[in-house]
Amino acid sequence: MKMHSPWARFYSNSCCLCCHVRTGTIILGAWCLVINSLVLLILLSALANPDLYHLSNAELKNELDFMDDANMCIATSISLLMILICAMATYGAYKQHAAWIIPFFCYQIFDFALNSLVAISVLVYPNTIQDYLRQMPSNFPYKEEIMSLNPTCLVVMILFFISVILAFKAYLISCVWNCYRYINNRNSSDVLVYVTTNDTAVLLPHYEDSASAAAKEPPPPYVSA
Repeated sequence: MKMHSPWARFYSNSCCLCCHVRTGTIILGAWCLVINSLVLLILLSALANPDLYHLSNAELKNELDFMDDANMCIATSISLLMILICAMATYGAYKQHAAWIIPFFCYQIFDFALNSLVAISVLVYPNTIQDYLRQMPSNFPYKEEIMSLNPTCLVVMILFFISVILAFKAYLISCVWNCYRYINNRNSSDVLVYVTTNDTAVLLPHYEDSASAAAKEPPPPYVSA
């Protein structure tokens, strides 16, 4: 009897109802690569011309400038790392190297965990939403309209929005994982095992190896009787 993993029911070779998981992973990796490349260009332009991005504050100008420079350098390093991870995932899915997809899959798990913690913090500490809205600048779009909403209704709306995002991220994680399993199963060779009567296992050769060996060996010469 063939045993199946309990997670095998979630395994599928298609995603978005129309394309293969390998194609979907390539598209996802290329999309993230483009987004992070644009973010890197913005950060590099900010480092090249810091006067356009530094906050103006007469009392804390030096401290804010130092924090901005440090944050810019950290964000640039993160963007470079993300570009490398996305490029590895795209290349791994295209060339069918399963190991190259693992860093991108780990990043997805980490991002999903962070968003889950945000949802839990909103659920446990709902008053932090109002405090966060008060700290936002006065010219923020629809700030007054959002603060005038019922706090309970605002929390429900934010939790619903985060739940939709988490569901979408979980679906993308399953697509990348199915792509990894597809490539891993495709690259791994199946080994046939024949169990004899005395409980000893004998490895059977592959069909391709047997066919090539049989083709190389010439047939015995024909001898007339």
